[in-house]
Amino acid sequence: MMAKQYETVIGLEVHVELATKTKIFCGCSTAFGGAPNTHTCPVCTGMPGSLPVLNKQVVNYAVAVGLATNCEITQYCKFDRKNYFYPDNPQNYQISQLYLPICRNGHVDIETADGKKSVGIHEIHMEEDAGKLIHDDWEDCSLVDYNRSGVPLIEIVSEPDMRSAEEVIAYLEKLRMTVQYLGASDCKLNEGSMRADVNLSVREVGAKEFGTRTEMKNLNSFRAITRAIENERERQIDLLESGQQVIQETRRWDDTKEYSYAMRSKEDAQDYRYFPDPDLVPVYISDEWLAEIKSRQPEFREEKMARYKEEYDIPEYDIGIITDTKHMADLFEETVAICGQPKKVSNWLMGETLRLLKEKNMDPEDIRFSPENLAKLIGLVDSKAINSSVAKEVFEVLFDKDIDPEKYVEEKGLKTVNDEGALRKTIEDVIAANPQSVEDYHNGKEKAIGFLVGQTMKAMKGKADPGMVNQILKGLL
Repeated sequence: MMAKQYETVIGLEVHVELATKTKIFCGCSTAFGGAPNTHTCPVCTGMPGSLPVLNKQVVNYAVAVGLATNCEITQYCKFDRKNYFYPDNPQNYQISQLYLPICRNGHVDIETADGKKSVGIHEIHMEEDAGKLIHDDWEDCSLVDYNRSGVPLIEIVSEPDMRSAEEVIAYLEKLRMTVQYLGASDCKLNEGSMRADVNLSVREVGAKEFGTRTEMKNLNSFRAITRAIENERERQIDLLESGQQVIQETRRWDDTKEYSYAMRSKEDAQDYRYFPDPDLVPVYISDEWLAEIKSRQPEFREEKMARYKEEYDIPEYDIGIITDTKHMADLFEETVAICGQPKKVSNWLMGETLRLLKEKNMDPEDIRFSPENLAKLIGLVDSKAINSSVAKEVFEVLFDKDIDPEKYVEEKGLKTVNDEGALRKTIEDVIAANPQSVEDYHNGKEKAIGFLVGQTMKAMKGKADPGMVNQILKGLL
């Protein structure tokens, strides 16, 4: 008898914290960090009698993400109350959208080793985030921080179209890149500004009906998501193989133990007693407003890649990495606009920049140096004012402190010595000090000249043009 073949069916609920300066219904700061309960006011702590006022920028961002993910925009939409009682939810309800979400019926295209695929987006709705419970082991109690309460979120709900962890990661990367390109969020999983809940079920290959699904929470890295999916798939198959049933429930993933455990049985919408929020007027997005948001949409990665290929004549591999983040792409374009040397700019980004990012465990978004200063450094190398090894030293300082390379080279006396007289004098000294190498060279050993060039560079503290040193050496020998 053949073993049964199972298929995994996955849908995602992705929460993205929007990059507004203030919260969704009040003027408090949304900055990450800050002492507990300092970014709060009567509205976001749910004080009786306080009234919410909608932040227009939240609507702008939500529509922009909807347009970028091929959604239909609900031009007349409203907010609903989702009622539940939990200490980090100060009003005892969350303002969300159930009946008329702002975006519906979209899709994003992904590519994995198995080829291209379109993943459906059921809806995107706007809502407010809850506060955060922090457990104090010392006092054995939980404390609540309302700084995050009222931070604007969009929830992107996919269709159950994904069949593997690879597809899930490809979908999340596509969403993250789209949202980052829009500037709607930094999507840092480690800071919780992008969070994914995974709905997963298994069914026999060929079955029409979906199996019973579970929802997994607490996934804050792509690695954790991949492990949680593999683990939950195995768990459900084991249950079915041993004749048991999968229970519909919410599970929490513990990434250190690589194990998930049940948190609560899954609620249905009726448990939340949704009703339209009486304190907020409906949102009407006029054709003009919609057209204005459309006109502000940026050039996305695919369009950028095609344009770079036409315009800049740099390798496709470079294009792929440079356009992977909007920050890197902007830095590249702005530097090229100043110095007009796409290949050289690309070389600095692909070489030294990536090396230092890796060494310092930083993201491309954390790059602090300016296009002006990178262009100046390229100019110094081009004019032979400094050689390539000095340029690398200067770049390390530029990377950390965004210094002006021209001033720095001047102050530290790093300019290449192009004075032929001084150079000739040093080379004569080197020749006099190394008779053996001179003899080797005359006996046909080409390598000997490399040693003499090295000794000269050392004597000049690296501040000579190797080409010029070579030329003078050969002349003298």
